[in-house]
Amino acid sequence: MGNYSIKEISGCAFLSFPGMKELLFSECSGRFGKDISSSEQYGDLVYVPDCVSDGVMPYWSRCTMLKPLLITFESVSDAANALKSIQRSWAPYSYTLFRRSSLIQDKLPYVNLKNRDFPFDIPNTPIGLYTLTDEHTMIASALTDSNLPAGNITFNEDHINPPSRAYLKIQESLTLAHHFFGVEMPGVGSRCFEAGACPGGWTWVLANLGARVFAVDRSPLVDALMNNPLVTFQAHDAFTLKPEALGEFDWIFSDVICYPERLYEWVCMWLESKKVRNMICTIKMQGEINWSLVHKFASIPDSRVVHLNYNKHELTFIHCASKS
Repeated sequence: MGNYSIKEISGCAFLSFPGMKELLFSECSGRFGKDISSSEQYGDLVYVPDCVSDGVMPYWSRCTMLKPLLITFESVSDAANALKSIQRSWAPYSYTLFRRSSLIQDKLPYVNLKNRDFPFDIPNTPIGLYTLTDEHTMIASALTDSNLPAGNITFNEDHINPPSRAYLKIQESLTLAHHFFGVEMPGVGSRCFEAGACPGGWTWVLANLGARVFAVDRSPLVDALMNNPLVTFQAHDAFTLKPEALGEFDWIFSDVICYPERLYEWVCMWLESKKVRNMICTIKMQGEINWSLVHKFASIPDSRVVHLNYNKHELTFIHCASKS
């Protein structure tokens, strides 16, 4: 059997996004009414022994251990054998003992932990998460809420062509939309509307996918996009344009800085018009988060609210029309 032991432990463990553990604490307090700041912490991993998973996860947890295990072991080989006895695919979260964690990972079946080129498909196979707490102990869970290694997407970046780094948010959002809803990404023949498009990071991604983009902002896009035949620009407040005046779109996008209440009204107006199938919008926070309003976004049929790896103090609303 090997020199290891596996023990089920109660609760859940939340892996916060890097540098955002305080936001995770704030969400658990403000959204769930639970103070987890004094729970056991291993770097960005917060183990909460008395937490019962009910399927509703914190947005600021990039990967949640749903059925954590305490594994003790003698050697690197024992650690790897313990994990392999549970399931095939595992990813590490390392906050200490980086070399030892790397040696364990090398003895496990291969999992791609490298940066990705956009577009790519998130695997549908489950992947576990483990972290070393000392040289002979780890917390692990075969069951997590993400099919990504440690819940992480990191894209190979283009440092030359995009007008802003915001382009990474739409790349991640479209990847998740495809994974969650099975919807095809915008492409040749797709008609897209981007509200608040300047300087053009999201429009740049859409045009590169071959989609036609109606881009609206008070300020123009960068010259390369203003001259792109796939892009039609209008100088205007995008939120005042009505669906009946613009017609139908396959996708609508917004990364506009605005009050979440106004964004919600705008999203509902478009969905009620039946003139759009899919929407991706950034919910920009204004001070304290209005969790009841966030719940309204998440309760819209065929929708999800997520926190992206490329988000900061903001959330992303994804709506994709059901295939029926």
